Amino acid sequence: MVALIILFLNLVASLFRSKSRLEAENAALRRQLIVLQRKVRGRVQFTNGDRLFFIQLYRWFPSVLKAIKIIRPETLVRWHRAGFCRYWRWKSRNLGGRPQISADLRALIRRMSVENLLWGAPRIHGELLKLGFAVAQSTVAKYMAGKNDPSGQSWVTFLRNHMPHIAAMDLFVVPTIDLLYVLILVRLARESLSGST
Repeated sequence: MVALIILFLNLVASLFRSKSRLEAENAALRRQLIVLQRKVRGRVQFTNGDRLFFIQLYRWFPSVLKAIKIIRPETLVRWHRAGFCRYWRWKSRNLGGRPQISADLRALIRRMSVENLLWGAPRIHGELLKLGFAVAQSTVAKYMAGKNDPSGQSWVTFLRNHMPHIAAMDLFVVPTIDLLYVLILVRLARESLSGST
């Protein structure tokens, strides 16, 4: 009697489900039967195709978890996460590129740049080519020793040098009976205020 009531309730509930959702549940049930027919010694064997099928079905129709009985929902979510990790590992794989140079050559480039401070990357690159090392000039520049003295000036030095020629300005509106437009100019060198309306 209870089984008939449950069957009747399922039939009534199926009237309100969408057709695509019912088809997804039917596909999940069919796939479970296929997997169970391959059962060996009491253990269900899943192929990668089975896993991919259940994961994709779960992504499109999350309610299909109710129809899947041969795996736990946590297992399906774990498969989905593992597939996601594999996809991004494949997407971010090393596609090759320029081969790494040896540690000895890097040390030689560094030593040449330290011992010859006036030599730049083009000169060191030329010397390495004469020695028989096939390396790009950009690679030489990458592995040269850094200079302690900055070639450019600092921000404070720049401001100090250009202070007499720098001004700050602001334009705003003061609402009164008439609109007043106010322009304020401030010279940074003397911090004098000049304005016009």
